[in-house]
Amino acid sequence: MSAGRGGEFATASRIRDAAISRFAREGFGAGLRAIAADAGVAAGLIVHHFGSKDGLRRACDEQVLAVMREQKAKTLTDGTGTTLLAQLAEVEQYAPIVRYLLRSMQAGGELVATLIEHMIADAEEYLSTSESAGVIKPSRDPAARARYLAYQATGSMVLWFTLHGAGAAPDQFAALFRRYIDDLTLPALELFTEGLLVDRSMLDEYLMYVPDPPAAPGADTAAP
Repeated sequence: MSAGRGGEFATASRIRDAAISRFAREGFGAGLRAIAADAGVAAGLIVHHFGSKDGLRRACDEQVLAVMREQKAKTLTDGTGTTLLAQLAEVEQYAPIVRYLLRSMQAGGELVATLIEHMIADAEEYLSTSESAGVIKPSRDPAARARYLAYQATGSMVLWFTLHGAGAAPDQFAALFRRYIDDLTLPALELFTEGLLVDRSMLDEYLMYVPDPPAAPGADTAAP
């Protein structure tokens, strides 16, 4: 990469990161001039690099997804808990990313629908990698499992912060995010590791009920 192109990339990244922080604090009504001031650039450079405010937001979405994908993949392929504990020790650094995601879900619209679909696709990919690594169990329907987990994670987060953080000042969000993680980590790990139901009778009854149940994970579906 030439020095000129490297400088262009660095400037675009600085604008994108400033936009994530500003959108996280104020919502998507934040103006381009404020974002430009945060990034230390002229407002015209935002249009130069991203074309429009929606283009900037798409770039922010892509960065948020990349960070989430990287951290989830690390946790779910390690298998020892070491990576999880390291992430828990530094959870506050992810507060701007999480607040941006919350703002997106609260805003609704086409952009967040696309963001969530990308989250689900990423989840299916890293869950598949974790299956191959022997860290998680296979699923009868990997795509449905990934979608359920994404809905569960985002829905619980929106509900928790609606109940506990609706009136919080921007500088309080990192502490609130720490509290959210502390509240949910143990029950989530317990549920995902040890399960909830004492036997499989409900699952078996459901599989008998549905017209065309998916095959059990690992079952040989080839014709005899």
